[in-house]
Amino acid sequence: MSPKKPAQEDQIATSASDRAKEVVRSRDSKADLSASNELLRAIVNTAPIGIFWKDTQSRYVGGNLVFARDSGLTCVQEIFGRTDEELTWAEQAEKFRFDDQSVMQGNLTKLGYEEFFNSPTGTPAWFQTSKVPLHNDAGDVVGSLGIYQDITEHKQSEQALVASQQQFRDLVDSTAGIVWEADATTFRFNFVSQDAEHLLDFTVEEWQIPGFWVQNLHPDDRSWALEYCASCTSRPEAHDFEYRFISKDGRIVWLHDIVKVVAVAGQPRWLRGVMFDVTARKLAEAQLKLAASVFTHAGEGITITDARGRIVELNDTFTAITGSSREEALGQSSEILRSGHHDDEFFGSIWREVHRRGHWQGQIWNKRKNGEIYAQRTTVSAVLYENGVAQNYVGLISDITELKRHQSELERAAHFDSLTGLPNRLLLADRLSHAMNQCQRQNHSLAVVYLDLDNIKEVNDEYGHAAGDALLIEVSRRMKIALREGDTLTRLGGDEFVAVLSNLSEPDDGIPVLERLLQAAAVPVTVSTAPDEQGEKDHIIVRVSASMGVTFYPQDPADADQLMRHADQAMYAAKQAGKNRYQLFDIAQDVAIQSRREGLQNIRTALDRREFVLHYQPKVNMQSGVVTSVEALIRWQHPEKGLLPPAAFLPLMAGHPISMEVGEWVIETALSQASAWLAQGLDVKVSVNLDAAQLQQSGFAERLSDILTKHPDVPQQRLGLEVLESSALEDYDRVCDAMHACHALGVSFALDDFGTGHSSLTYLKRLPAQTLKIDQTFVRDMLDDPSDLAIVKGVIGLAQAFGRNVVAEGVETAAQGQALLSLGCEMAQDYGIARPMPANQIPAWVTQWESKAVWTD
Repeated sequence: MSPKKPAQEDQIATSASDRAKEVVRSRDSKADLSASNELLRAIVNTAPIGIFWKDTQSRYVGGNLVFARDSGLTCVQEIFGRTDEELTWAEQAEKFRFDDQSVMQGNLTKLGYEEFFNSPTGTPAWFQTSKVPLHNDAGDVVGSLGIYQDITEHKQSEQALVASQQQFRDLVDSTAGIVWEADATTFRFNFVSQDAEHLLDFTVEEWQIPGFWVQNLHPDDRSWALEYCASCTSRPEAHDFEYRFISKDGRIVWLHDIVKVVAVAGQPRWLRGVMFDVTARKLAEAQLKLAASVFTHAGEGITITDARGRIVELNDTFTAITGSSREEALGQSSEILRSGHHDDEFFGSIWREVHRRGHWQGQIWNKRKNGEIYAQRTTVSAVLYENGVAQNYVGLISDITELKRHQSELERAAHFDSLTGLPNRLLLADRLSHAMNQCQRQNHSLAVVYLDLDNIKEVNDEYGHAAGDALLIEVSRRMKIALREGDTLTRLGGDEFVAVLSNLSEPDDGIPVLERLLQAAAVPVTVSTAPDEQGEKDHIIVRVSASMGVTFYPQDPADADQLMRHADQAMYAAKQAGKNRYQLFDIAQDVAIQSRREGLQNIRTALDRREFVLHYQPKVNMQSGVVTSVEALIRWQHPEKGLLPPAAFLPLMAGHPISMEVGEWVIETALSQASAWLAQGLDVKVSVNLDAAQLQQSGFAERLSDILTKHPDVPQQRLGLEVLESSALEDYDRVCDAMHACHALGVSFALDDFGTGHSSLTYLKRLPAQTLKIDQTFVRDMLDDPSDLAIVKGVIGLAQAFGRNVVAEGVETAAQGQALLSLGCEMAQDYGIARPMPANQIPAWVTQWESKAVWTD
């Protein structure tokens, strides 16, 4: 079986008798097994296969002569008591022991399994082995029996056959085509090589389906291909033909099939052959035919030149375009048609581009044989050798003369006004941009002049559009003459024009040109009227003028579009100022307008984001110390600039609708705060400053009523509105009506900053304001300025005479408060009492307020 472990022969012989004695000593316990072994030994010693048996410890109990010889022993007796570790290599011994134990422990039978390991001579060999468990009479497993046979020669023959078959298969599969065999009568395939799957996607099994080949022939080739194959059976020589076949994915594949008939008993039995995919060649042939057809019938002229640029081939279109016959052009240089419009450097640049990039494309002015100059679109491409050297050059030419003419007309229509011939808006944008760039490079200025002809509509209405058009044409001509060389005059449409005065050293250098433009526009023009019923036309003299707006760049650092808008704004200002004049754009005014626009947008954002807050300043009775009311004063809690006072944003809103929204927000917020204070036990009147424009706004009283209705817990008498005296008297009647409407709701009014306006006693008598507020400028200086003191006394006297309350603003010191009390004014507010404070601080301030001691000292 396997080579024994290295050991001395005498050691094996000496231990043999000892082992035999050991077997004899154990014979009593294994009598049945030994008796069986004796009988078996007599039978199997003559068998041509190896037989052995072992005890439960995998020790050899016996074996036949074949096993003894294969184990390297001299006789059967030497087998007894040995182990696999003594007879073979350790790795093989471990495997044999594992097999023994699995057979005995599992009571299994392992039949006919093949093993490959080294023979006793060290030569690798194949063995077929069977192992079964041995049982005593009681059915217990007492050992194992093994039978094996050397099958090396059989395995080698089998492997040789497989290798031969694989070699044949590899030879077939390596063929760059489909090797096949089919029935000569039914055309059913019984063999195809593996390429059948690669080339056509059908499996080998699908090829062997009856009728497969016939069904997948291209319908146009099926009939004649079958007839051709049938004719091949009567001829022994090889045949080849080409046909189309439909692959599994629907592709059309061209096959070149080489077929030979195999006869059996003189009759055709098989067709054998090889199919090759020739689709690429067929497509190439078709493309060559198509290329030849394209070359002949192409709408472009085609020339092929040699490496020196000499014409070696051309098509009919080239002859038709150039007028040169084939005989006249062959052998000539490709530059025989030079028109004189291009110099040698131009053609040199073409060939340099071809040598560098392999092709050139562009437009050339050439000359026909009859001398006519024409425009030609040309493409030159190099055909290179494998080493990269040019072999030939292919030229494609198209006559684009008519296209160039049409293009020129389109460009003129796109860039010039159809009536006056002046550049239009599109060309103006290009020229203005160019002039602005030039100003930056040369540190010069330019003027953008927006010009509108005055009273052109009246001419059209009275004399017809034909007269108006004639007037526009003539005035345009004169204004163009008035400009300098390099200036641009464009017509935007209708009676609007724009002039660009470029290259001005100083802005004032453009003034003379502006004067000339005004004069040119104002010169009388003779035009014809529309024909009357008899076809007669009148020739009349009409006269118009121009209103012009002007802005200078870079003094006006805007972009091109903004410069146009600025000039347009200035033109409208010129019209409003009386026409027939020019108006310079006011940059500072525009900046102010833009700044206000941005400021109003920021106010809108602040209102939407709830960034406005109210602070409250108390008003007190200096005599009794009672807090009579608080004045709501708006602040802006700016996310970047912090808390902003009213002066930072209220002036921006003056006269703008957003002031109305902000005013109503103040009223709504102040009432909500009054409601919150009432819930805390603080009952205090709230006054709100109101713009007179808001008061006069239609429906103000109704909206105020709605706001009051939302806060039913706040008595209407707890809201007061304060209006500036000066604004209230601008439209006295409307303000008076609005105040009466609000007064009917229970809302009281105060005239703020009283003494700064121009009111009369009559107005004061009729105006329904319950309180007069003395302006703080008089109160602050009344102890030092007799005039201010006199005004304070006068306001207090008026209030008393008309039965009105009076409040002094600007009280900052105890002395001022004492003086006011002595004059009969008990109500006051300002820093001497309290600064404006957030709403959450008012309740604590009211609780802590002590005033009597301050004003009575």
